[in-house]
Amino acid sequence: MRKDFPEEGDIVIGNVTDVKAFGAFIELLEYPGKEGMVHISEVSSGWIKNIRDHIKKGQRVVAKVMRVNPGKNQIDLSLKRATDQQKKSKVQEWKKFQRAEKLLQFASEKLGKTLEDGWEAVGYLLVDKFGELYDAFESMVIEGKEVLDELETPVSKEWADMIYEVACENIELSNVKVDGILTLTTTEPSGVKVIKNGLKKAFKANPYEDVKVNITYVGAPKYRIEVIAPDYKSGEEVLRRVAEEAIEYIKDYKGGQGSFVRVEE
Repeated sequence: MRKDFPEEGDIVIGNVTDVKAFGAFIELLEYPGKEGMVHISEVSSGWIKNIRDHIKKGQRVVAKVMRVNPGKNQIDLSLKRATDQQKKSKVQEWKKFQRAEKLLQFASEKLGKTLEDGWEAVGYLLVDKFGELYDAFESMVIEGKEVLDELETPVSKEWADMIYEVACENIELSNVKVDGILTLTTTEPSGVKVIKNGLKKAFKANPYEDVKVNITYVGAPKYRIEVIAPDYKSGEEVLRRVAEEAIEYIKDYKGGQGSFVRVEE
């Protein structure tokens, strides 16, 4: 939230403020005061006869940042280059941020402070440490108030006590599921054993105690990797690590090949 501009390749969320024949303008919700533009050629795949059949004023959209020119206050976006999974994850991330900011505001008001005070006193420090505000609240619930002692700048006892209290009263931990199909083949005589060993090694690529990995047989030569995690970020990371570990292992054997396809829900 402290960055003035997004970076090229970022996935952003916004509201459509105006639609012209040549493209649409989008207010970027994560960057107050910033607006991006989607050229008609980046709205949807294929030929577009009427842009308003594809995008409308007031619509909330997820887009990929193509180019940024801070000097000209210019941000070029693409709707068609944002995948379905990226859109889903961004919407989930935005909803979590909104909820987390509401909790920060609640804690601030209970101390007789403003939301801006809350961001300056502890909010930005939490984001710097945990990446996302909601992740910080979850970490407090899981690990205790002691996580606040790890912040780069010490937080006053008043703020620490209130933030922790609000987190414990309002955060209910839940899990998300991500999965994909792993394909492994080898011409080794003991191919079945090699693949089993590769899958066993892949399990060890999961570095988190609160993330669970299941691998099930779909039908030769396919296996389903299912990851249950407290959030999409760690879930996607573990899914990628497990798949890559299995593929790298199989490549060391005769005719060994592997591929992975993310399952879109």
